[in-house]
Amino acid sequence: MRLFLIQDMELSHLIQSSRVENVRVCCPLMPPVTGTLCVSSHHLILSANPVEGTQPEKCALWLLHCAVDSVEKSVQNIGMLKSKESSKDGEGRSSSGTVTLKCKDLRVIQLEIPDMEETFNVARSVQALSSLDNTSLRYPFFFRPAGCKLGKGWPRDTMENFYHKLKAETDAWRLSDVNNNFKVCPSYPEKVIVPVSCSDDTLKRAAAFRQGRRFPVLSYYHSRNKMVLLRSSQPLVGPNHHCCEEDEMLLNAALMGQWRGFIIDTRAEQEAKQARSAGGGTESKNRYTKWCVLHRPLERGQALQSSLARLVGACYETYLGRNHWLSKLQASHWLSHIKEALSTSGLAAECIEREGTCVLVHGQEGANNTLLVTSLAQLILSPDCRTVLGFQDLIEREWLQAGHPFQLCCARSGWAQGRFQQESPNFLLFLDCCWQLARQFPMAMEFNEKLLCTLATHAYSSEYGTFVCNNEKESRYIYKVQEKTHSLWGTLNNFRQRKHYVNPMYERNPLAIWPSVAPQSIQLWEGYFLRYLLPAEHKEMSWQRTWELSGDDPY
Repeated sequence: MRLFLIQDMELSHLIQSSRVENVRVCCPLMPPVTGTLCVSSHHLILSANPVEGTQPEKCALWLLHCAVDSVEKSVQNIGMLKSKESSKDGEGRSSSGTVTLKCKDLRVIQLEIPDMEETFNVARSVQALSSLDNTSLRYPFFFRPAGCKLGKGWPRDTMENFYHKLKAETDAWRLSDVNNNFKVCPSYPEKVIVPVSCSDDTLKRAAAFRQGRRFPVLSYYHSRNKMVLLRSSQPLVGPNHHCCEEDEMLLNAALMGQWRGFIIDTRAEQEAKQARSAGGGTESKNRYTKWCVLHRPLERGQALQSSLARLVGACYETYLGRNHWLSKLQASHWLSHIKEALSTSGLAAECIEREGTCVLVHGQEGANNTLLVTSLAQLILSPDCRTVLGFQDLIEREWLQAGHPFQLCCARSGWAQGRFQQESPNFLLFLDCCWQLARQFPMAMEFNEKLLCTLATHAYSSEYGTFVCNNEKESRYIYKVQEKTHSLWGTLNNFRQRKHYVNPMYERNPLAIWPSVAPQSIQLWEGYFLRYLLPAEHKEMSWQRTWELSGDDPY
């Protein structure tokens, strides 16, 4: 109770109207509902008016403010306004208004409010409450569901657990605490896995040679041939062609006696050369003689965000003809980004599985497309990553602990067009690629589409603290997320909930699954991008029937 009192005191000044009567709410795929709209510190709540002869509804709308991506308002009858004081018959004509909320999960919700002033008040309140700068005032720090204890589900996986599994197969790698208290790299976890022959002093000097001090660390060990997948940020070569013997020593040690390895740079060759003038660059052939650099450009940042915005805009232009809609879809280039991501990840997996070589992946900062490629490559190669729990562990290691800045990248969703600098939907692109793989290999994944949609929704707005920060240093030490918020994993793995996220056709496949990137193989993820435009009854019926045909529910 004390938490909510503090919350209301901190945010009450942002609420200009806390209660509005006779508001009509139109939500997608639902009939309009009229009732009392309440604006609380973290939610927009509509309590529906009771209908005679029916049971009163609890809440027709319960929307987190942080789930709102865009607020638009319009008013009617402005020219016909008359004050009640000047009206001879005492009947004042009042204008009404509409507030349109475009949500991060791509819902479009309309609030029809019978008063112009209240329209502006509600719009301003939601706009302010949906863009809080203070992380500690966000809803996950106040969310306390009944029957749940803080700490459950934290952490989903740890680097120590990952290392213990690795140690059972090889002694060539060690768990280093060189980053204790995040003193070497603020965006890395405290413990990292590195070659056993490399000292902590070598790691510190190598870190100074990489952007953001993100030095090469182990991401995945391929048991079948003992090859490894590494990730890092770009080397700080600069215009003067700086070098670092410790960085070279670290990468050569990672080869474990192999005669060559591949470095996959997720930038175009020209872009890598341009980065050199700003102090970055890529590995020199003369210095890294055992490594071959392959440039596989992937879009990131504003270019990727703009692509998502164009895709969402095309999906919601329902009046378009078929050919015009298809041209809009193609012009968004989102499907092209999926193709390139799967192709690059497949290349990394092929180098490991078929060529028998080690692979290092990096782009510029090493926290966006780098993680996209390393996580998809593991999904292609490892059957363990295709289970429900293994997939969660993969996201924990490769996105959360590896320092993907969720709070910055997911600040706005598909309705934001060029307004912000930090947004980059790399994680949504990753989930879309996972759906493409699951569609091409319907029995290979233990998880289903509903889990992917749920993760996409919670990455952008959530009552849980799993995706609330930019790296482990922020979540564990600055905001103490594990102590003060609930974990999404704890809820997803609840006995009653987990069955909703399981693929009834799943059969463990020990082999690699190689994605097709042919044009006819890449499709629009309708279950996410069109889920509030197309009825889902038939999909639900199909899902239930599949469970019946597959036999008993395993949970």
